[in-house]
Amino acid sequence: MNAPLPKLAAQAADGADGGRPLVVHVVHSLSMGGLETLLVDCINRMPAERYRHAVVCLTGYSDFADNITRPDVTLHALGKPPGLGLGTHLTFWRLMRRLRPTVLHTYNLSALEYAFTAACAGVPVRIHAEHGRDASDPHGLNAKHNLLRRLLVPFVDRYIPVSEDLDRWLDQVVRIPRASTLFIKNGVDTDKFAPRAFPAGAAPGGSPWHADDFVIGTVARVQDVKNHRALVEAFAAVRARRPDLAPRLKLSIVGDGPLLPAVRAQVAALGLEDAVWLPGARGDVKDLLHTFSLFALPSLAEGTPVSLLEAMACGLPVAASRVGGIPEVVDDGVQGALVPVGDVDALAAALERYAADPRLGRTHGAAGRARIEERFSMRAMLASYGDLYDSLCRRKAR
Repeated sequence: MNAPLPKLAAQAADGADGGRPLVVHVVHSLSMGGLETLLVDCINRMPAERYRHAVVCLTGYSDFADNITRPDVTLHALGKPPGLGLGTHLTFWRLMRRLRPTVLHTYNLSALEYAFTAACAGVPVRIHAEHGRDASDPHGLNAKHNLLRRLLVPFVDRYIPVSEDLDRWLDQVVRIPRASTLFIKNGVDTDKFAPRAFPAGAAPGGSPWHADDFVIGTVARVQDVKNHRALVEAFAAVRARRPDLAPRLKLSIVGDGPLLPAVRAQVAALGLEDAVWLPGARGDVKDLLHTFSLFALPSLAEGTPVSLLEAMACGLPVAASRVGGIPEVVDDGVQGALVPVGDVDALAAALERYAADPRLGRTHGAAGRARIEERFSMRAMLASYGDLYDSLCRRKAR
């Protein structure tokens, strides 16, 4: 985690607000990731005249926070240590008493318990979003965690699942009352993320590959749940069994995370340094997506991954795990290929199929773009969150 950003850390919470309610978003940390990208996009795109925003990071944040373009947004890092971090609750309570927000919006399990602390601090509206499950509990069966979710129902006005899979899980496994949940699909900016054509023979910038290479790409935080090592293994298998394709087969793994050194070591051990690019976190994801021929996401668990939506909006076919909310976005054989979770051979077969038949990729990519435009727009998502904030504020805020 980089040092705090002075320009944000120094901002005061006070000042003219024009009567706009303050929404405090609570996340574990703010660095490159799908959830974090969605959060930043929501803050930047919500009408500034309706709500003010602040972000509370339980641990810290990186220079990814520079993507927040609204000048009135405050950012707070609590420096929570590993474990329970009971002292962080006191720090958070004091911060809520100072900021006095109208809405608390927490994200994923690590932030959920702070809904209770916010209630004690007098925050009237409290919303919790579930964006996916952890690799250590991909099916969401951890009894202790689910008990916590149920115990906090009196302190959470709405639980927000972002996929039909998570909606069913909250209902049938966690047993959150239906009246306490609202399904809101993730959305993507289809103007920002769109197909882009290059002149014949021209290579798109931003990556080391050439225009005639077939580039398998992924954008995700490098951690267990994203299963990058399976992607590297499948990529190596395709190159080994298809020497005719191998010279132009390339792999781009964009993102940072705790397992990046291990993935670099795996690539080196397989002798693939000349064919695999691992640049770490990048601020030009939109441009890098245009250097991909195929988007791959072999995750062990997912909600509705924002990176997948962005890739499909750019007209890319996908090869992904049949897990979580991914099958709600991708029809197997229509917008891409879905493979069983953890099945490296099936993943390799999907990668090979697209590398050998570029026309298939173009057909599936066009279908993917149409699917995103039809069902996963940023406009619809923002309207849903805005309507929820408005209705709860009218009912609960004084």
